[in-house]
Amino acid sequence: MIRVENLSKVFGRKTAVDDISFEVGRGEVLGFLGPNGAGKSTTMRMITGFIPPTAGRVAVCGFDVLENPIPAKQRIGYLPESAPLYHDMTVISFLRFAAEMRGFRGDRKKAAIKRVVEMCSLDSVLGQAIDTLSKGFRHRTCLAQSIIHDPDVLIMDEPTDGLDPNQKHEVRGLIRRMGVNKAIIFSTHILEEVEAACTRAIIIDRGRIVANGTPAELKARTATGRLEDLFRELTVPETARREIAEEQQ
Repeated sequence: MIRVENLSKVFGRKTAVDDISFEVGRGEVLGFLGPNGAGKSTTMRMITGFIPPTAGRVAVCGFDVLENPIPAKQRIGYLPESAPLYHDMTVISFLRFAAEMRGFRGDRKKAAIKRVVEMCSLDSVLGQAIDTLSKGFRHRTCLAQSIIHDPDVLIMDEPTDGLDPNQKHEVRGLIRRMGVNKAIIFSTHILEEVEAACTRAIIIDRGRIVANGTPAELKARTATGRLEDLFRELTVPETARREIAEEQQ
């Protein structure tokens, strides 16, 4: 459902994403792992059509994101990092606005709002101004708008960032449930989320894919069987890699 082919993005002299390719099918939850500055958010923005690539292409449900942006974006739900909200709106008015922007009217709009309110547990704050919400409820409201049209593809950038442990657990559970019949990519630097929510993971470092496989396959690549060790081996400078290798011998 998502096909990324030889995707690159250059900002001036900096190559943020360097010739990466991968696919995500229905029923897959792909964790996009990498240290800060590895190119995760830039890749997300190109997949959603928010910024154009320097080279390569992205297709969503068979539609090229640049050549056929409207049908491609109709099938995408996007939760960006630090997602913007209209703070003077109430939660219910914001969700009505989001539903209308997606083309919902009348009973279809009411049904779509009811569905995401239940999924994201927003019943208790519907009449509350967004500016007065806790960070957790603001995050749930952002998540609700991203899935209000029940998209086939869901792209989430750091979906649990800043949440407390209970809220993280709820969001991971929701991702797992939605992943049964959607294609989902979410970026993170929290390694425990891979085992908690992902069917597959990609590790990206300095704009290039350095590992791609199931959590079990990735852990099997290390002597310790720990994903954390593989992550460190692949994403730290060469001098530190030698030190890590020496520690494991």
